[in-house]
Amino acid sequence: MAKALRQQQQQIVAANREDVERARAGALEASFIDRLELNPKRIEMMATAIEEVIALPDPIGRVDKSWRRPNGLKVGKQRIPLGVIGIIYEARPNVTSDAAALCLKSGNGVMLKGGSDAIASNRAVFRALRAGLEASPLPKNAIDALAFVDTTDREAVKEMLSFDAYIDVIIPRGGKGLIRFVSEHSRIPVIKHDEGVCHVVVDGSAPARMVDEIVLNSKTQRVSVCNAAEAIVFLRSAVDPHLDRVLRKLGDAGVKLHLCPQSLEHAQNAGIDASWYAPASPEDFGREFLAMEVAIRVVADLDAAVAHIDEYGSRHTESIVTNDFEQAQQFVDLVDSSCVMVNASTRFADGNQLGLGAEIGISTTRMHAYGPMGIEELTTTKFVVFGSGQTRT
Repeated sequence: MAKALRQQQQQIVAANREDVERARAGALEASFIDRLELNPKRIEMMATAIEEVIALPDPIGRVDKSWRRPNGLKVGKQRIPLGVIGIIYEARPNVTSDAAALCLKSGNGVMLKGGSDAIASNRAVFRALRAGLEASPLPKNAIDALAFVDTTDREAVKEMLSFDAYIDVIIPRGGKGLIRFVSEHSRIPVIKHDEGVCHVVVDGSAPARMVDEIVLNSKTQRVSVCNAAEAIVFLRSAVDPHLDRVLRKLGDAGVKLHLCPQSLEHAQNAGIDASWYAPASPEDFGREFLAMEVAIRVVADLDAAVAHIDEYGSRHTESIVTNDFEQAQQFVDLVDSSCVMVNASTRFADGNQLGLGAEIGISTTRMHAYGPMGIEELTTTKFVVFGSGQTRT
């Protein structure tokens, strides 16, 4: 599969160009087009991600734990596939290859339903993956476990969500509209991969250089993705040592600032360029900008920062920048998100970056998986019991 992606790179890029040109003609947002676009570098990353999946240990059949009962029974929990996984996703053609590789490696069947805006790209990627599988020594029934819904008909999603006799779990990846539609119409269990309203919390004890680098990387390294920071929360202790400087650095980087009353007053008093900022509206906190924009809020202390995250976050990723170990530990214990970072960019909330190989997505739903879903999260366990003739009385 990885080899075929490289061999068919030109065809994939040509097909992707059709989708990108159509998206531009339709005046779709720049963040959407960035997620849609493929180039040789991104295709190489897709192939490399498959190779990283190859290198991972096979979880199927592994016994995670075992114990012996007083009556002599040996009890174990053994890893098995989830079954058939339906992936419904928007814009990102790399999901086609990531999901196919992860599901194949973990023994699952997969039904891929990409968005209409990426139909040509997804077709081209799927053709390459299928060609790679057919050139492999895998049996035909394993190859046929990889399926692609090759239509742009909107009714296809609703039809797919009714296949509870054939599909074991649905994983939607996309915006609020897609997540809401799938949740409301699915007769199949859903693991949500919702939007990323991610926060960086800044504490006064943190070194200035660390604050600057983490805030800027979290916000600006790639703005169109779900693990980019959408709000920076300053504890009161961080206002004097950090606030004015960070506002300037964000403004210099071209980030539009949506400022709370206290940070707005600081910006005005510090003479920061007024074209860089505007007063924040209530909707700006909890908004996934997916652009060079960020909300800024000053709060009293860590408890207030956690309350802010509870109210406006999406259970995706939160980070704190601090030199206070006790404060860091409180943050880890109190924040209810699938990824919690201490002194690290939110951009590390990614299966590949966390050592999982590729990922199927980032679960913001507490089912059996929470956070980036790699091979392990595409499996469950069954109980296996060995006896020597025991009967129950």
